[in-house]
Amino acid sequence: MEAIKHFIKNEIVLCVALVLSIISCFFVHPSRDYFNYIDYRTLSILLSLMITMAGFQRLSVFRQIGEILVGKMNSIRGIVLILLGLCFFSSMFITNDVALLTFVPFSIITLSISNRKDLFIIVIVLETIAANLGSMLIPLGNPQNLYLYSLSNMNLLSFISIMLPYSICAFILLVLSTYLFVKDAPVSGSGDSKKVYNRTPYEKKLIRLYIFAFLASLLVVARIIPYYVSLIVVILLVVIFDRRVLRKPDYSLLFTFVFLFVFIGNMKNISIISTFLEALIKNNEVIVSVFLSQFISNVPAAILCSGFTNDIPKLIIGTNLGGLGTLIASMASLISFKQYSYIDGADSKKYIKVFSIFNIVFLIIMLIEYTIIYLV
Repeated sequence: MEAIKHFIKNEIVLCVALVLSIISCFFVHPSRDYFNYIDYRTLSILLSLMITMAGFQRLSVFRQIGEILVGKMNSIRGIVLILLGLCFFSSMFITNDVALLTFVPFSIITLSISNRKDLFIIVIVLETIAANLGSMLIPLGNPQNLYLYSLSNMNLLSFISIMLPYSICAFILLVLSTYLFVKDAPVSGSGDSKKVYNRTPYEKKLIRLYIFAFLASLLVVARIIPYYVSLIVVILLVVIFDRRVLRKPDYSLLFTFVFLFVFIGNMKNISIISTFLEALIKNNEVIVSVFLSQFISNVPAAILCSGFTNDIPKLIIGTNLGGLGTLIASMASLISFKQYSYIDGADSKKYIKVFSIFNIVFLIIMLIEYTIIYLV
């Protein structure tokens, strides 16, 4: 029983999606049509990326890059800017989840060695915002982007052009926040955190393998090669050379997608519900998706809303901006909160307070930007 409670607590979104899909089955009885609900392309790209990123993480590739960059800084503000930049720019390619899993623990170590534990909360909060907003620029950045990009059939440049104004604004806000809330001071000893990476020939081979796997995923996103070719190649390579990595991907996220696809597919087949949701969401895509994200997180919000509108560009904007706000608006935010909570003397209430204030301010500014762009 305790194991079940623990699973539900840790996988609440998955469990809710499962319950919703089961309930919907009573209204639309299971049939072969269920298989048509599922976006296999999105699931395949997600799995390929998760396997690839797990491989890079196991080899500490991202951390090594971070240590090299941070080691070049001799001021605390410079270090914080590098840490935020790592989260912001890396999340575009390695996803917001992986960016936070990699660089939040690294930041905690770096700030501890620099005797600046007082900056834990502000830096981790800003890193979380950086990862969530940095990831919105390209389809690879987060699951909802991948899904909506696949659904829209738009090209890569079109997607980037939609989100570029918001990414630029987000980066400027992050830099301004650093200058406003991180007082500059010289720092010594930050280089002590560096680790010497004497990689074996086999590890170097694995790094090349994962670079190849990542490039294959990029080609799928760009619609140059079929998704199933990339997935088969990635799985075969990993099974042969590094099979333990297959235990690392977040399979619960994949099942969450499947259950939500079933639920939304069934809802579309119930005319009264479909008509109501279409009327609610149509022409209100940004506001509705931002609002829903605050309570069910932005990935489920993207899948839910996409079933009842054809204005995918506005859903892309809404679900990305919707990652700001509450702690569950983006599930990636929970990753950094958990990492912070492991610190001795962590003040969770203060963290949530600071997190909420910064997220609300950022969200308001980004929505104002959307309003200005929309009116123009």
